[in-house]
Amino acid sequence: MNKVKSMTVRESKIFPASKDKVYEILKNFDILKKITYPYISFEPINNSEDLEWKVGETFVFKAKLLTVIPFGTHTIHVLEFDKDKRIYTNEVNTYVPVWNHEVRLEELADGATKYIDIVEIYAGWKTVFVYAWAKLFYRHRQRKWVRILKQGRVEGEAKNERLLKEEI
Repeated sequence: MNKVKSMTVRESKIFPASKDKVYEILKNFDILKKITYPYISFEPINNSEDLEWKVGETFVFKAKLLTVIPFGTHTIHVLEFDKDKRIYTNEVNTYVPVWNHEVRLEELADGATKYIDIVEIYAGWKTVFVYAWAKLFYRHRQRKWVRILKQGRVEGEAKNERLLKEEI
């Protein structure tokens, strides 16, 4: 009998900002909303919109694919949040029982940062489909990150802060 196994998405990109800058922006929930749009949207269920990712915290969201198709409840357990080691969350969705997400930040000599997403996915027989969607999704997220960071660098810090508050 052939059992379905988990699959792992691994995507990386060079970000035009320091490791410290990327890490500081990562702590803000607004960045999640910006970089996931329009693939998926998250609306906090039991938290305010001003949440900040911290070790030991659990956040619960209503998820919507393409911002309109209900995709159940998405829970994020923050297990590690250390810029020098890794950011690691165990995530669970109504339809995807395993979504373990690791982010690694590697500082580069030129002041840029190598950003790496590693995501273990398990959704039973749907795993291969979720994996294919996740590959596209994480490429999209990283492109949005670069756009936000480049605009902030070109037009100054005030612009970067404003980008985090506006819809891209």
